[in-house]
Amino acid sequence: MSEVTLTAESGRQTGTGPSRRLRVAGRIPGVIYGAGQPASTITIDRADLRRALSTDAGRNALIRLEIAGGETSLALVREIQRHPVRRDVTHIDFLKVDPEKPVEIDIPVRLVGEARKVTTNGGITEQRINTVRLRVKPSAIPTAVEVDISEMTIDRSILVADLVLPEGATSVSKPRQAVVTAELTRAAVTKRGSGDEEAEES
Repeated sequence: MSEVTLTAESGRQTGTGPSRRLRVAGRIPGVIYGAGQPASTITIDRADLRRALSTDAGRNALIRLEIAGGETSLALVREIQRHPVRRDVTHIDFLKVDPEKPVEIDIPVRLVGEARKVTTNGGITEQRINTVRLRVKPSAIPTAVEVDISEMTIDRSILVADLVLPEGATSVSKPRQAVVTAELTRAAVTKRGSGDEEAEES
């Protein structure tokens, strides 16, 4: 995974009032912690943060956080707080990471292919989970875990244990959890039931 560089400023005032003034000025209050060091308060430019999180990796981007006049750290976004109505970012937490030490992180699940054997037989596929939690090195975090559904058939499920994961990554989600299922639609079930009844009457 490529890195995204983001500049931060340290030493902000804490509290509701100062945080509100920062947001009005276009800056997002945050904190960075981890690596056995105490947490540090920081601020990020709102537009810069939006660009950093707009790559294919989304909020799982590996970020090189350059703190003005201080250290540079590799970090991952750990929590984003948003306004309940406007949904704009109000606070962000970063976790310092070692690129070679595994972390646990939720990765999007992306379905690929067409389940023609399902649709032509009156069925439908349903994605049951949108993310899977992996244990993986930050330098190898995938943008998504792809699930090929082209060979699916009716009444078959693809489980977490069936996923093809990137090299070096392991899943910490429940292995028997269904990722995607294929079942008959209600209309197809009704049609089959009517067909069975007609066959019995004849």
